[in-house]
This record gives sequence, structure tokens and C-alpha cells, in this order.
Amino acid sequence: MDIDVVIPVPDTSRAAALQLSHELGLPYREGFNKNRYVGRTFIMPGQEMRRKSVRRKLNAMPTEFKDRNVLLVDDSIVRGTTSQEIIQMARDVGAKKVYFASAAPAIRYPNVYGIDMPSRTELVAAGNSDEDVSAAIGADRVFFQDLDDLVASCRLFNPKITTFDTSVFDGKYVTGDVTPEYLEKLEERRADCSKLKADSADNEVIGLHNYK
Repeated sequence: MDIDVVIPVPDTSRAAALQLSHELGLPYREGFNKNRYVGRTFIMPGQEMRRKSVRRKLNAMPTEFKDRNVLLVDDSIVRGTTSQEIIQMARDVGAKKVYFASAAPAIRYPNVYGIDMPSRTELVAAGNSDEDVSAAIGADRVFFQDLDDLVASCRLFNPKITTFDTSVFDGKYVTGDVTPEYLEKLEERRADCSKLKADSADNEVIGLHNYK
């Protein structure tokens, strides 16, 4: 691979990026300044709001990207919105090639145990190959963590644990009662809620008052 430097997407991917740079024998550099007054883009409603927030949240430093082939490392790729914007930011400041590594395996299925994950239709990796994801987010190539390796590394901390919930990666739900029909109903309910919120926002009346 023609990689010149490993750069993390702050903050959660730093540990993975440091170890990866060590294993590859490549320089580790901090290429993004982070605005800590912008919240998590993952939970923001609406794709356009998430896109704009990424630009407000991160600032790419040209000196770390110009004329380099960079390997960006992030904790995961969910919708792909954030990843796409970050990759474009790297290209805007002069990166020649942008490779993207996810510290998590490809997320292809929704979570039903309490985490507000997008529906399958919103997950960029759902039903898509690694090459499809690369094209969708604008990367020269994308790399995902191997699920078996991830499970093995987690078991190092406590070998007594033999089973993990990896449903968002492999679609195998530990309770055994999550069917395709159940997921479809959840997605329909989520779509209905989103439509109600959109309609409410469209119908909202802003009152302007003059006070003496």
C-alpha cells in the first residue's frame, strides 16, 4: 500500500490509529483540530444537519495532508455521512489518496437493545460490499475490522465470556426472537415518527411580536 501517514479522526480512534501506525511502521500524525463545542453528529436529526456539523466540528490541517496518501482511522462507519465529509475535507487540503479504516466491523444491521441506531436503509454498509462503501463515502479504499479478531481481542480481558452481542455486525440477535418482520415493523414505526416530526416542523408558525 502506498500510505505515507496514519491520521486518526479525533477522539475515539486515537488508540486504534496509534497501534495501527506501529504495526505498519508508518508515521502517526494528528491532522484534525476538533471543536469541542459541537455535539455528536451521529445523533443529530437530518442528514444535512449532520453534514454541516462535521465541517464545524473538525478542521483539517493542510500541512499534514498536502501531497500525501493518508490512512484515516475512525471508530466506525454508520450512515457514512460523517466519513464522506471527512474524506472530502482531506482532499480539499491536498491529500492525493485517502484510505479509510474502521476500528469496528461493517455495521449492517440495526440495534434493538436500546441504542438508537438507524434503520437498515440508512446504514451505508447494509447489503453493500467494501468496494460499494468505498464508492459511497469517496474513499480510495476502505478497511473494516474483522469480527472474529474483535471478539478474540475482547476475550483477552475475560476469557470466561464466551458470547458477545454482535448483532449490528452479523444480524445474530442474542435473544433469538428478532425476526425480519419485527425489524420491518420497527423501521415502519421509525419512518412514521420521522414524518410526523418533519410535518410538525413544516407547520410550525413563528410569531413576531412588538413590545412597547
